[in-house]
Amino acid sequence: MPMRRWWDRAQALAGAPSLRGVGVCAEDWLQAARDVAAAGGRLLSLWGSGEPRDTESAAIYAAYLSDLGVLILQLPIERKTGDESGDYPGLEEIFPAASRLQRAAFDISGVRSSDPDRRPWLRHGKDYDFVRVDGEGVHEIAVGPVHAGTIEPGHFRFSVVGEKVLRLEERLGYTHKGVEQRFTELPILEAHRLAARVCGDSAVAYSWAYCQALEGISGCVIPARAAWLRAAFLELERVANHLGDLGALGNDAGFAFGLAQFSRLKEELLRAVSAALGQRYLLDAIVPGGTTVDLSPEAGRALANTVRKVCEEATELRAIYDEHSGVRDRFTGAGRLAPELAIRLGVLGLVGRASGQPLDARVDLPCAPYTELAVSKVVQSGGDVAARVAVRFEELAVSARLLERMLEGLPPGGHVENIEAPTDGTFGAGLIEGWRGPVLIALEAGPGGSIRRCHPHDSSWQGWPAIEHAIIGNIVADFPLINKSFNLAYSGVDL
Repeated sequence: MPMRRWWDRAQALAGAPSLRGVGVCAEDWLQAARDVAAAGGRLLSLWGSGEPRDTESAAIYAAYLSDLGVLILQLPIERKTGDESGDYPGLEEIFPAASRLQRAAFDISGVRSSDPDRRPWLRHGKDYDFVRVDGEGVHEIAVGPVHAGTIEPGHFRFSVVGEKVLRLEERLGYTHKGVEQRFTELPILEAHRLAARVCGDSAVAYSWAYCQALEGISGCVIPARAAWLRAAFLELERVANHLGDLGALGNDAGFAFGLAQFSRLKEELLRAVSAALGQRYLLDAIVPGGTTVDLSPEAGRALANTVRKVCEEATELRAIYDEHSGVRDRFTGAGRLAPELAIRLGVLGLVGRASGQPLDARVDLPCAPYTELAVSKVVQSGGDVAARVAVRFEELAVSARLLERMLEGLPPGGHVENIEAPTDGTFGAGLIEGWRGPVLIALEAGPGGSIRRCHPHDSSWQGWPAIEHAIIGNIVADFPLINKSFNLAYSGVDL
């Protein structure tokens, strides 16, 4: 099997057999991508290393997800000044999701691919050449980048005939956070706090992925109790976000009762989390070497009881959603992402599982304690809003069962271990299945406990292009519902 030869050439990263890395030449760079695609693998992430004006130490990286694990390739870059062909071969023909990642890599690191799409992604100017659709009766609707409420900035350009959408093109990355640069200004043992804030609704997933990468290259083995606590935090984050989404989706379908009830349930959960752990949102609960907080037996039982009660009520609300003809009509068939298109676009996480893609890193690439837990995969094949709603309901039930076991069966012992800064030049990666999908952190240590490079990747990179396809043929008024059913991160792709 061609994919196997790249896996066998690679070396284990950070002591994790499911994560391997290898350096390649430009010819191998393309051939490896073709072999991964032929084996059914996915492009997980792509990023550059170096500064825009750096002519010596630049490189491009690609992380691939396959049945064997995560394969990370590194291609050293020899910049071709004045050469319009690009510094390295682009992967957009093999993996469509690569195009925006390659454009972002150029904006951040100055390494340019051969992709003919040279439009900036993160460096915003006044003019941006949106693709235009011509024809009789076609007109454009521009939405954003400033939106009502608390939604983050993003521009959506619709080409429509009447109310039917012919094409949608997005442009994101308006806040210019400079996250990757900020990582290099922080001590490596403290940057987990920034990782937790890359995307606030996925704080646990990001901080755990960062600490997993750091602990791997430092040789730190965390206590078993810490691993179980981290998993409990992750499932609590999953439950809270699913509850919030289910309420918002009911509201977007004109069913305000759903919003009221799920908002109440989410608030009950967050209050219970605050009572047990001292924080409503667990931004700083995970630290290098373990966790900052522990659970007493009494607090664990109280939290487990709340989770059980909340998820039982959610099950009753699911029956109401399923039986409500208006909600059912709005959900069914809207924003369908066919399984074959989901494969082509490399969609991951919740959205992928709603379109027949069964990948769940908790099952397929588990870390402790998921290696000891029987996590049930939730997969739907419909690919529409109804399927994405069903995945959320079913994942609530799975998380409730996991949390009951975790909170009542925490291993004894401590919950944090001392950790030393890793050696300069060491490289590792962390991969955690967040509530949206897999979160990857690639981390390279610098001298004196600094960070040379840290790249965070959110599965929303693969999801945003999929919305552009899912909306085609739907009416403009259904976009808020379809968009919420994906609920991708604006912040997670604004580096």
